[in-house]
Amino acid sequence: MKLATLFFGRRLSNREQGTRKLGWFEAVPAMGLDGLGSASYGPEAALTILMPLGAASLAWIGWVMAPIVVLLAILYLSYRQTIVAYPSNGGAYTVARENLGRNASLLAAASLMVDYILNVAVGISAGVGALSSSIPALQPWTLTLCLVVLALVTMANLRGTPEAGWLFALPTYVFVVSFLGLLVAGLWAIVVTGGHPHPVVAAPHLGDASGAIGVWLFMRAFASGCTAMTGVEAVSNGVSAFKEPVIGQARKTLAVICLVLGLLLGGIAIVAHFYAVGAMDQTKPDYQSVLSQLTAAIAGRGVVYYVAMASLLAVLSLSANTSFVDFPRMCRIVAQDGYLPRAFAVADRRLVFSVGIFVLTVAAGGLLILFGGITDRLIPLFAIGAFLTFSMSQIGMVVHWRRQGRGHAGRLTINALGAGTTVVAVLVILAAKFIDGAWITVLAIPTIIVALYLIHLYYDKLDASLQCSAPFTIEEADPPTILVAVEGRNRMTDQALQFAMTLSPDVIAIHLLRVSGPDTDDDGKRLKEQWQTDIVAPLETRGTKAPRLMLLPAPYREMHEPLLKFIARLDEETPGRSVAVMIPEAVKRRWWEYVLHTNRGARLHRMLLKHGNARVKVVIAPWRPDQV
Repeated sequence: MKLATLFFGRRLSNREQGTRKLGWFEAVPAMGLDGLGSASYGPEAALTILMPLGAASLAWIGWVMAPIVVLLAILYLSYRQTIVAYPSNGGAYTVARENLGRNASLLAAASLMVDYILNVAVGISAGVGALSSSIPALQPWTLTLCLVVLALVTMANLRGTPEAGWLFALPTYVFVVSFLGLLVAGLWAIVVTGGHPHPVVAAPHLGDASGAIGVWLFMRAFASGCTAMTGVEAVSNGVSAFKEPVIGQARKTLAVICLVLGLLLGGIAIVAHFYAVGAMDQTKPDYQSVLSQLTAAIAGRGVVYYVAMASLLAVLSLSANTSFVDFPRMCRIVAQDGYLPRAFAVADRRLVFSVGIFVLTVAAGGLLILFGGITDRLIPLFAIGAFLTFSMSQIGMVVHWRRQGRGHAGRLTINALGAGTTVVAVLVILAAKFIDGAWITVLAIPTIIVALYLIHLYYDKLDASLQCSAPFTIEEADPPTILVAVEGRNRMTDQALQFAMTLSPDVIAIHLLRVSGPDTDDDGKRLKEQWQTDIVAPLETRGTKAPRLMLLPAPYREMHEPLLKFIARLDEETPGRSVAVMIPEAVKRRWWEYVLHTNRGARLHRMLLKHGNARVKVVIAPWRPDQV
């Protein structure tokens, strides 16, 4: 079995595309891990901002999370309509392109790219943070663990979406059952004790209440808490991944994700308040995540704690899967429009868009390395991209319903409400997080947009140069002069010469002297004698014109330079006549064979294409060693 088959599975044919679709049950873990996992770092990010208030932060966390839950409900209603209007793919890029024009769509695309990349980095770093909360000895290995998890998620997604969805289903549903159950138990304890529950393991002391919350601090806490909603758009971005009925499956998935996320956010805020659980500094040795403290306070540090924390670790670490599902699909659409390299739109052996997966992996890995895998350092960069895409999508939907005419007033109102609230949220997040690191995102998005424009400009120029308006004509009737690159006489060279002589009567064998270095004993004398004896004499006996042999010096050991100079002389002697350079090359079937060969043929091919003029053609004459 080949390694590719072992790690990534067998090749899939195009007709198997339908079998790669998702139902809502496996789509929740495949597309909802980002949203569900963010229930841990969203409230914790808000509590981190409120840390200077000490114990007073507990009184405000509910007020911070309440508008976030309301905003979540608005987004649910809005994206529910988007799925109906765009059942093929209703992501912000598509909606903006169809309703707001090219500039708006590129802003949405760039924002989505940034959001997906940050989601991978933040989700994995938060997951490893949860692990180090349970096993403090692992904290020094934070970055290494982050990169290992990233590699595992990448490999799972290279196998294909259904495998990834089912692989992540168990930890996802264990996480949902565990933490909803814990929150219900905590709320019940709060009710029966009259608001004074007795924690099994008390959370670390928060310090005395110090000062009152100001508008600016509240805005910053709200902006950090909004990171809990970064995965809501995933379902509308990946509608094409669903089984039939597509709309029904997508709506069920969106409903489950938003309902569970809303319950988690509200429950965490309430239980944290009554159990006196606050945020801690992740860089300190005694760090405990908010959910780790809550779980220990409600259930202690027994089996329930470790099952819940293990599921949290899995969900947070694998929440990157949402980006791995949607980022390649979104990039495919952008590439089909000519704004990304066309390789992004090509499905690989497993019917996944592996170029997008690799780009996402490299970008997220770079962020993890740059910020040391620490969640708190990445959070300020987060949410801006997500809420920009929310805004572009909702504004686009408002235009969409207006174009539809009467009968859509209710839908237009819902999307207008979504557009207004998300625009306000973007402004608040931008103002609150700019100095803390959001400026990096603000710079990254325009940079990506410029890159998209430049890529599109290149394709426009390329397509314009390829267009044919005149009827087909034959402008050159004479066969080309064929130059065959030879190192010496052997079977590979003979095969190339035989093929060249069937194409043209004017064949010249080119041998470069001392191309391997000055110390090589290569003056061409032995080759000239062999050429005359073994090739010229037999052919002339038969009355066939023999290929000429030209010995060219290669003083700088470059193959293309002397060859191009010789071609220039041929152009002067036979103006307008094409020159074909034939390169004999051994076929390499195994990776180690590339190491054992000089690969000069491939380099010569590349340089001739780069530096040759319009009349220079390059032909590869493959030699297969097993054909002897």
